This record gives sequence, C-alpha cells and structure tokens, in this order.
Amino acid sequence: MKRSAIAALCAGAFCFASSAFAATDLVIATVNNGHMIEMQKLSKFFEQANPDIKLKWVTLEESVLRQRMTTDIATKGGQFDVMTIGLYETPIWGKKNWLIPIKPDAKYDIDDLLPAIREGLSGDGKLYASPFYGESSMIMYRSDLVKKAGVTIEDRPTWNQLRDVAAKLHDPANGVYGICLRGKPGWGDNMALITTMANSYGGQLFDMQWKPQFTSKPWKDAVTMYVDLLKKYGPPGAAANSFNENLALFNQGKCGIWIDATIAASFITDPKQSKVADKVAFAQSPIGVTERGANWLWIWSLAIPASSKHPNEAQRFINWATSPDYVKLVAKETSWANVPTGTRKSTYASPEFQKVAKFAAAEGKALASTRAVQSTMLPSPYVGVQFASIPEFQVIGVAAGQQMAAALLGKVTVDQALELSQQTAEREMRKGGYYK
Repeated sequence: MKRSAIAALCAGAFCFASSAFAATDLVIATVNNGHMIEMQKLSKFFEQANPDIKLKWVTLEESVLRQRMTTDIATKGGQFDVMTIGLYETPIWGKKNWLIPIKPDAKYDIDDLLPAIREGLSGDGKLYASPFYGESSMIMYRSDLVKKAGVTIEDRPTWNQLRDVAAKLHDPANGVYGICLRGKPGWGDNMALITTMANSYGGQLFDMQWKPQFTSKPWKDAVTMYVDLLKKYGPPGAAANSFNENLALFNQGKCGIWIDATIAASFITDPKQSKVADKVAFAQSPIGVTERGANWLWIWSLAIPASSKHPNEAQRFINWATSPDYVKLVAKETSWANVPTGTRKSTYASPEFQKVAKFAAAEGKALASTRAVQSTMLPSPYVGVQFASIPEFQVIGVAAGQQMAAALLGKVTVDQALELSQQTAEREMRKGGYYK
C-alpha cells in the first residue's frame, strides 16, 4: 500500500500519528458488452476481498478499444494494467513480448480450461491471456417451421442440405426468411462466416508458403453458396446485417435458420427477448467436404501489457475474474443462464447450467470441435480459424469483406470479388515480406 497523507496530532508530551494509505489504482480497459458490464458490477466483491486495490474502468466500443489498446501497447504507453483482448491479438502480442504471461494460482485451475481455448491463448508453453468467455458458431433454427415443412436438420448437415431446408422455410409473404447470415462487410463480420464456409469446402486463407488462396476452388464454391443462399432465401438488405440485426430478426420470428455466434443462444431462448424462445433448436455448423474449421473460434480474454505499472495486482484481478469461483458468483448474483460460457469444462458439467441452458450441449460440442491451430483441411502456417493471427490480416480481411458484400449486392461477380481480394492479399503479404 502507498502512503497518501500523514497527519500528526500532538498533545502535551505525546504525539499521535495517523497514517492514511491509498489503494493501488488498477486501470482496466474493456469492451462494452453484457458479460463485461456484469463483471464491473460484481467487481465490488473483488475490492472487498482486496482493499489494497481500487479498480478503474475504461469501457469502450470494440473498434475504439482495439485502436487505443494497440496504440498504447505498441508505444509502451502504460495507460492500462489489464486489457481485454481477443484471440486475434494474443498470439501476435505474445510473440512480440508485449504481454506478461499469466501465472494462475491454485484456485484458478488451469486444467479446467477447454483445450481449444487454452491452446489458442498460449505460445511457447506460456499462457499469454486468460479467457473470460469464448464462443464458436452453430446453427440455430425454428424447430416448429422445420417440422411443419416436413423436413429435418441433421446435427452436422452439408451446405447443400441446409440450402434445401432454407428453400422450404422461405415464406417472405408471411414475414419469414429461409436463412439469415452476416452480410455486413468486415473481417469480424461477413468474413467470419465466409472463411469458415471456405474452410469447410477444403480451403484456407494462406498455404504453407503464405500465398493467399482466395481464387482457389474451395473459396469459389463457398462464396457462390453464400451469395446464392442470401439472394434467394435471405431477408431484404442482408448486406447490411451483422450479429445484432440478425438477432433482432430471429427474435421477431423472421428467420427460419440462423448461423452465428453460440453466444446468441442465450438471447434467442430468453422469453423476455425472443418471441420464439420455446421454438428454437440447435445443430452444428454445416460443412462442404470437411468439419475442419467449419465453425469459428473467438475468445474475449484479460491480459497484462508489459507496460503495466502494477502487474502483480493485475494478476490477482485476472485470476479472480476468470476463475471457476467467478462463474459461481455470477450464477449466485444473477442466474446460471447469465454466466460467461465457452471457457471451462466445469461450466458445461454443472447440472444447474445444463438445467437452464437448453443450448449447453450444442454450444459445448461446437467449442470442442474447433481449434485455433490446424484449423484447415490442408496444412496452414497461421493460428486462427476465421482469421490469421498476423498483423496484415486486418487490411486483407476488411478488403475481402467489402468485395463479398459487393458480390452479394450484384455489383461484381463472385469471380471478380475473389480476384480483387486475391490482389489485395498478395500486395499486403509482399509488403509484409512473406514472399517476393
């Protein structure tokens, strides 16, 4: 603890000293989503148990957060003691020695972490960030409409099979669209889905020589299917829709099928939010020719920048916020339906969680089936399923996302979109020195 003031009171021959000490200010940068807001509300329990630490929160939208953190950590600014970072940044920053490795205590139980989650956040045997919650992707669908149409959705259907079901569910005259998919351009928006589609058709972002693969047959097959699905059976204006827009459509009963983040399951099964909460079923993401990389993997994690002024205190907070005990605290203070998921075996093994989360089995299976390494049918040199953890990927992913949206809008053909994406990717990779 630090001394902030000393007041001396003297009377006669005696002098009484009173010392007041200030707690260490721990600055935490985080994203403004539901789980993180809940963490801030519950952090009073941490402060009560750790009176020598005072938490200071900087809560920002994802794009602003990423920009500020990247600038701070690259310049060693030291503004933050704890950063909320994703699976994309962790391997890159860990390799650059920008992060202090996590040192879990006994209560943390590192062996309880899901293998894919621990693997994705590690490098050289070190855990560079501690997972707060994780997500994969899966199929969410209207079981009542599927039954009425006299069709079924297998647990891991092919894209062709799913297209046939979407065709039968498509009923725009009555406000129901066969399938809802991300169309908004961005490496974390439409490209998150499209890349998993390409993976499932046997594709990859880069081959082992770091040559971009956008003009390969798997990518053409995947993007052709994507454009065909949304043009024929998607909602109007699909090219502007991402997670939140499709969530609203599904909750209003307007999507027959939706493929997106597993985190959505808790929202669409909540009667307070969804008109079809009791009519939802789940299946694993569809495939082209392989399950490898067919569903994505993302993790929001807490990390300690090397420029942190208080790394020891930061470690204590991270151990608390990402422990099994924290999951139980959320359950106690709110409910098991609101606990952060996608990180620990013990969460999915909990009878209380299984009882309230009808999606638990499907979400757990999706997370168990994906890996951040070896995520493609052919060998690939990068870490990541729907992205490649290299600095150049953001530019490549954004540019490709814009081309995919243009193809969906009919401004360019699928072949043109892929060729333009290939050209951008080759230019960026040459600029980065991956090849001449």
